[in-house]
Amino acid sequence: MSDSFPPRNLLEADPQTAALIAAEERRQREKIIMIPSESLTPMAVREALASPFTSVYAEGYPRRAMMDLPPERLADIDEQLANYRRYADRRFYKGTEFADLVESLAARRAAESFATPEYPASRIHANVQPLSGAAANLAVYEAFVEPGETVMGMALTEGGHLTHGSEFNVTGKRYRIVSYSVDPGTGRLDYDRIGELAEEYRPRMIIGGFTSYPWKPDWARFREIADSVGAILLADVAHTAGMIIGGVYPNPVGYADVISFTTHKTLCGPRGAVILATDPKIARRIDTAIFPGQQGGPHVNKFAAIAVALKLAQRPEFAELQRRIVANATALAEGLKENGITLAYGGTDTHLLVIDLKGIESETGFPLMGEIAARILDLAGIVCNKNTIPGDRSAADARGIRLGTPWATQRGMTEDDMRELASIISQVLKGIRPFSYPGLNGELSRGKIPLSTLEEARREVRGLLARVEPGIERRRDEIRADGSGLAALRVRGGRSRALLNEATPSDILSLPAGKACRTYLFDEDGKGISAITVGAIGDEDFIVLVPWENKKLVEKWLTGLADGYIIFDRDDLFRKVQGPAVIEEIAADDLPPEARGWLDTTPEAEVTGSPIGEVLAGHPERFALEKPYFIGQGHLELSEEDPSRTDFSWSEDEGEPKRTALHRIHKDLGARFAPFAGWEMPLWYGSALAEHRAVRRATGLFDLGHMGVFQIEGDGAAEFLNVVTSNYAGWLEDGQSQYAYLFDPDGNVIDDVMVYRRSRDRYLMVVNAANEAKDWEWLNGVNDGRYLIDREIPKRRIVPRVRIRDLKDERGVIDIALQGPLSRDILIEAIGRENGPTLDSLERTEFCELIVSGHQLLIARTGYTGEPLGYEIYLTGEDGRWLWERLIELGRPIGLLPCGLAARDSTRTEAGLPLYGHELAGPYGIDPFEAGFASYVKLHKPFFIGRSEALKSYLNRNREVVRFTVDSEARPVRPGGAVLDRNGTVIGRVTSSVSLGPVQVGMALLERIGLGEGEEINLLNEVRGEAGKPTSRLESGDRVAVPIYGRIAPRFPTRMPISDGGE
Repeated sequence: MSDSFPPRNLLEADPQTAALIAAEERRQREKIIMIPSESLTPMAVREALASPFTSVYAEGYPRRAMMDLPPERLADIDEQLANYRRYADRRFYKGTEFADLVESLAARRAAESFATPEYPASRIHANVQPLSGAAANLAVYEAFVEPGETVMGMALTEGGHLTHGSEFNVTGKRYRIVSYSVDPGTGRLDYDRIGELAEEYRPRMIIGGFTSYPWKPDWARFREIADSVGAILLADVAHTAGMIIGGVYPNPVGYADVISFTTHKTLCGPRGAVILATDPKIARRIDTAIFPGQQGGPHVNKFAAIAVALKLAQRPEFAELQRRIVANATALAEGLKENGITLAYGGTDTHLLVIDLKGIESETGFPLMGEIAARILDLAGIVCNKNTIPGDRSAADARGIRLGTPWATQRGMTEDDMRELASIISQVLKGIRPFSYPGLNGELSRGKIPLSTLEEARREVRGLLARVEPGIERRRDEIRADGSGLAALRVRGGRSRALLNEATPSDILSLPAGKACRTYLFDEDGKGISAITVGAIGDEDFIVLVPWENKKLVEKWLTGLADGYIIFDRDDLFRKVQGPAVIEEIAADDLPPEARGWLDTTPEAEVTGSPIGEVLAGHPERFALEKPYFIGQGHLELSEEDPSRTDFSWSEDEGEPKRTALHRIHKDLGARFAPFAGWEMPLWYGSALAEHRAVRRATGLFDLGHMGVFQIEGDGAAEFLNVVTSNYAGWLEDGQSQYAYLFDPDGNVIDDVMVYRRSRDRYLMVVNAANEAKDWEWLNGVNDGRYLIDREIPKRRIVPRVRIRDLKDERGVIDIALQGPLSRDILIEAIGRENGPTLDSLERTEFCELIVSGHQLLIARTGYTGEPLGYEIYLTGEDGRWLWERLIELGRPIGLLPCGLAARDSTRTEAGLPLYGHELAGPYGIDPFEAGFASYVKLHKPFFIGRSEALKSYLNRNREVVRFTVDSEARPVRPGGAVLDRNGTVIGRVTSSVSLGPVQVGMALLERIGLGEGEEINLLNEVRGEAGKPTSRLESGDRVAVPIYGRIAPRFPTRMPISDGGE
């Protein structure tokens, strides 16, 4: 090996990792870390962790005799080496003589640390090999519990741990779990109730241990309960091991059969775990469960670090640290209560506490959730975690935040500091304005806070830190003024151009590289923050020049906008300007050459605090009033009508049915045709149900040549799509697609579309055949500025313009869909196995572009059947005929069938997907929120056409589309039929219904929300012919509607069932 390899230190070997380590060290110094499962690892422990023991492999264990020795005997290295040479050890490797010693030392110190008068260290066996607390607990399960046997533990949402039986953990899947909880009235463990559960379910093991329950346990009661049913008692004291050693938390030794704990929480050691047992038989089972049961080679360097941590834990100063940790937690809890904050469980007598966010009043009507509270506290410099509280249903919707005092106490903070910290935390939590966006799997909780509140909290946090570590604020050299009177900020990366375009009233989107413009920043009240100069030095790279006295405020404002958590529009919290971006101060000497001349601009008049209207009157040329959005826009009077814009209206012309490029092929295959959206399309080829089953069992092949295919081109393509569609095109990368809606200014759905990003300046938009001409006119009219896109600000328009092409008209581009579980195999055979890896790499909604035997294909992993696997392939009509025939030839032998519109309708109905005119728009004016597709309307965008009405629909929704099922024996349910509840009250209308053999599946719009899965409904078809006769006038032969019994089904099935019944 050469003298230069490996490099001598980390900085030489890997500057990037060295920079990350330095950044993490700064984070730990510059924030107050309140996560109770974290502590500040002493340097001596870190030195041991980085020792040469890192290089040693040591599967197995030391000699039992060595592990029974006290530390003073282990200190005689020569004696122990003599024993090693004579007797060896229980390892699979040699070269482990010192690994034996350090493991034995760590284990003995663990025993000493937990020893009691009744159970001295000599009676306690310690296994220090578990890699983590979870691994330790799983080893205990392995040692004592057979799969399927019963285990009792505290519920995760009540304060337990994942390994205590959470349904998401292997323990919840492998064992029968019975969970106990706290008394809802007292917030304490109800030991009588725990005993009753144990008596009822007779568990093999009971776990006493907690991750967020803040009160000391009664180990004697746990022992009594375990003995009453013959259960093993596991005390999981992962959080509290340090406090036990320090004498401020009850010791489970003598009560629990097995004790597990981690070494990196209140013990302040390395990441690892230890298992203790006082019964030699139990100890042997634990050892076997760890090795060879679960782990291979242990981390010997960790043994050294654990030994050091336990040595430190035996000192009086450590006991005093633990006492202060508990005292600080108590003071923090009292301070929070004094500030009107509610605590889950009622308080604490340990190192942690949990805030109940339900006790904080919300001005917005939305609840404050743990995730957003933790995010914003982190921005303020206080690190904590969201946490479930009793009554929560899942960790994803946690309504609490957990706080712990180990780290802060190690930093030297006192009870007085905790009371001050409680005030800061309260100020931040009460300052958050919560709201939520609709997401794919439920509501996404969000929140914003005034910048002034956030900055005040940051200042107070820095003050607390400076008190325990003077000089901490001097973390970087201050950039000094250069004489120009201007400070320079660099805004780069992410979506910097869009950020500055929406943060200022000027047209930054059109600003070319090397050019600059004068503009302004305004706050949430429409008051001036500062005049600035914005110069472009790259596509997403800008210099912002600001008067020196406004530098810090501008930097904080832009950073807050980029992060997305500050209030900039009091009337609309949902809006976010685009981001992220890096905001950093740079010295004048570091400016690129093209930017240095910008420093010579004439100083601006002070605009700080000036109303936006006054600034506009002084410099109207700096305001692009027609652009879709900028901060402060709502404080201007911009409601004047624009005579150049008209309302969009559309009426469809009837004409001769059109035919797709594959029409002749369909005729040859014996298709039955039907008119659809102005096209003559295949309805089915042999049997609609057989084609439906082919999609579910094998593969179905669809001609979608009637769909419209547009291409949006130009530098402003993404921005155009962001304005005309409801989804966010800015998230798309090349080769990705998204579903979206076109709205008119009144929030009416013009169409639902798919958008595919081919490159930064080229996007495909696929539209419904029924709306192709309408969409073409609407998009072009918006692009040309002919149509009104907003009623509140009529002059709004999209800049810059884009080019819109109709690829079906220009090049004959069509769409072929291959849907079903065998679609991949068939398609790979058709396009060549060499393209298989490319096809296999596609995730759902991704696409690739290939040239196969001279045929250009765009293959997207998308579809409209609900099948997890399927493709839509865009190509010219001539290429389409080649591919269709090739797919038929290759797929027929394994079950592929050509499918018509009937199967397309039945598969999409079964999947719960909307059809324009049925579950979207149509006679009932259904919007995406009602249809169940709210997540595709991105309300965080500051503007898109129809946004204000869409927001109202979201906030005031009282209708929803549901799926239902009906038994096969019932009469067919028809669209337009009434939906009745069990009392006979009409609550909605059927929008779609199909027969799938043994069952009918349909969708209906209900005039109420929240009808649960499985609830009974009645469906009433409209009577054909004379209707409305009173019963007294009914005669023989009259027809009356008879209710058809049905049930509410899940809105979206997890997997499509396969129909086996008749046609």
